Amino acid sequence: MLSHFSLLHSPSLSSSSSALSLSSLAPLRRSLLRSLRRRNHNLTGKIFSVMDSQQSASVEQVTEDLKNQKLTHDSNRTKLKLEDLNWDHSFVRELPGDSRVDNNPRQVFHACYTKVSPSVEVDNPQLVAWSDSVAESLELDPKEFERPDFPLIFSGASPFFGSLPYAQCYGGHQFGTWAGQLGDGRAITLGELVNSKKERWEIQLKGAGKTPYSRFADGLAVLRSSIREFLCSEAMHSLGIPTTRALCLVTTGKFVVRDMFYDGNAKEEPGAIVCRVAPSFLRFGSYQLHAARGKEDLDIVRRLADYAIKHHFPHIENMNQSESLSFNTGFDEQSVVDLSSNKYAAWAVEVAERTASLFAGWQGVGFTHGVLNTDNMSILGLTIDYGPFGFLDAFDPSYTPNTTDLPGRRYCFANQPDIGLWNIAQFAATLQAANLLQDNEANYVMERYGTKFMDYYQAIMIKKLGLPKYNKDLISKLLNNMAVDKVDYTNFFRLLSNIKVDSSIPDSQLLTPLKAVLLDIGQERREAWTSWMKLYVQELASSGVPDEERKVAMDSVNPKYILRNYLCQSAIDAAEQGDFEEVRRVLKVMERPFDEQPGMEKYARLPPAWAYRPGVCMLSCSS
Repeated sequence: MLSHFSLLHSPSLSSSSSALSLSSLAPLRRSLLRSLRRRNHNLTGKIFSVMDSQQSASVEQVTEDLKNQKLTHDSNRTKLKLEDLNWDHSFVRELPGDSRVDNNPRQVFHACYTKVSPSVEVDNPQLVAWSDSVAESLELDPKEFERPDFPLIFSGASPFFGSLPYAQCYGGHQFGTWAGQLGDGRAITLGELVNSKKERWEIQLKGAGKTPYSRFADGLAVLRSSIREFLCSEAMHSLGIPTTRALCLVTTGKFVVRDMFYDGNAKEEPGAIVCRVAPSFLRFGSYQLHAARGKEDLDIVRRLADYAIKHHFPHIENMNQSESLSFNTGFDEQSVVDLSSNKYAAWAVEVAERTASLFAGWQGVGFTHGVLNTDNMSILGLTIDYGPFGFLDAFDPSYTPNTTDLPGRRYCFANQPDIGLWNIAQFAATLQAANLLQDNEANYVMERYGTKFMDYYQAIMIKKLGLPKYNKDLISKLLNNMAVDKVDYTNFFRLLSNIKVDSSIPDSQLLTPLKAVLLDIGQERREAWTSWMKLYVQELASSGVPDEERKVAMDSVNPKYILRNYLCQSAIDAAEQGDFEEVRRVLKVMERPFDEQPGMEKYARLPPAWAYRPGVCMLSCSS
């Protein structure tokens, strides 16, 4: 539906046990396609321009803010010690909590969180890596990373002055099936820091010990998965993709037993803790669990929605009721959606739009999340919970980095846009169950996701190819050629900026700038690529943009460096032997993905043969 390689009709993608299966979205899918072809939806009613100036503008503004969390360097900026950070605890203060404070695994009812302290055992914890960029956002003095007690504090072994630790309670759909209560099984939030710009940052330690939501697990994390999450959080931010961040990574000095492939071959691995940072870690599942339990818990859904709007979507709370934000999505009065009269509808639409923007961004850089369960969906439109993720190497629309996902490839690269719609449908249904949305409003939320995804995706592809306008046929043929010849996704688009608009170049030399990525192709495939290249050059010529100007623009959106899984593994192998320098080098390279960075070219190389072994190119959820 929403991607050039949608596998929505694959029988393996439907889930009869779900509240709403992928296959049941087919009517909506067809409706969205018709709407998209009409472009402006061909709505029968008036779409007021105030919607574009207020609601849509606010979405794009907030999304851009999330993409640009790094503060401008200022020698006079505030630099605080750990003891001077400004804590707030709005989540604990304003929402219902568990009456118990122990960490025994259990079902927790009528509560959004349980107060629980880190319990991980440590033995001379060590600081592996840190993010100066995140420290700036928190206004933390970078000299604090040098404190002897820093690893103790950020392992959870020493109390963090001013914190009020808790684990969040939520549920979710896992691989399309309702899983009931899940919650923070190994992540413990310390509280929220509010900086001088009134920006709110939730601080969380992942791998800090058991909580009531740990079920049969130990609440711990290993160095392998923690390095991956730390590096990818910061790499995605530098790519301009909205994401949770990572302040630092510490080892615990203890070993953790893990069965990486769930095949009975468990082994000891070094333990670690990553400090995650985000404006909020609220997820779709934070709302789903309480709606699923019904009755008095339905009011918790409303309270959670009010909390999110107050602290993270304040422009919706302050929406001018005198201005009409009405949309007619059908042919009668029952189809009118007035977002100014229902703040929850306006909020749900913005959540859908942010999600659409996020998924379009993923498709643009070739990122595959791997575990798009509803408990891994941020209401802020952030990439959250980095598990068995992977960036595309050879272009394969059916690629999934998750071994657990192999039977049906539900979460493969090509399916991600449709999964986004499926998850938005679950979120809308949750708000309906709590009587916060009407049917027409829920339908509009889903329609808005589809529309905005296509808008964002087309804009991204126009920039990636340096085109004057979107050309569906040209892009479809390109992606088909890339899939047939297994072309490296990142390197291809980076080299594409070297194409010249020069009629004197003979056909036999048109592909010369791409010879490093068009490997081992025969005459038939060479002719197919040459045919495409002629069409592409014609499109470029029509824009009238000089070659050098176009190259600068294209290189600013097509990264040279991405966090390929083998780069993670090289850093992991060294770190497990006590050498953290490669983790730090990879971090520095990934902080400038669009720059040439002379001397760092090895980090842009294609994966070596060893990178295709299990545990590198594909992983399980075990961490």
